[in-house]
Amino acid sequence: MHDKPDPVQDLPDADLRAALKTLGCTHFKLRQLMRQVAQHYDVEMAGAGLKTTQYSLLSHVLKLGPLRPGELARNMKMSASTLSRNLKPLVDAGWLELAAGSDARSRTVSITPAGRAKREEALGYWKVAQESLNQRLGAGRVLALHGLINESLELLVPVDTGNGTGADEG
Repeated sequence: MHDKPDPVQDLPDADLRAALKTLGCTHFKLRQLMRQVAQHYDVEMAGAGLKTTQYSLLSHVLKLGPLRPGELARNMKMSASTLSRNLKPLVDAGWLELAAGSDARSRTVSITPAGRAKREEALGYWKVAQESLNQRLGAGRVLALHGLINESLELLVPVDTGNGTGADEG
């Protein structure tokens, strides 16, 4: 992305604070956007019989290979309990499997041949959802949105307190 002057950044602090007060709750606005985007993708993914969260999980396991559930949860930026809840229907459907890990206390998650086929089928639906979202929002807006999201994620990375409890685990 090109560095363009940001007219908002050039406002005096008092004007910035006043402008921010009129915006409302950032969390609420992001949740509204996320619900609309999720609904857009879910409508398409229903053609493959999957929710977008399930497609994402299949895609991550396919890409990362057999791995421990904790590693998968960290890679997907979700809690272990959320991962367990999301894994269950995919394991029950025979698309993912949980197997014994390298020791008696560990397990690994891997994708089955049926899971690979389901993910491949769903890929076409995901592409339709992505392309139609790009068309509705416009390429420039999608690029700007991704840039803003990536910058924001970097700025909001939890600070490691060194106590081993990681703020992003919950």
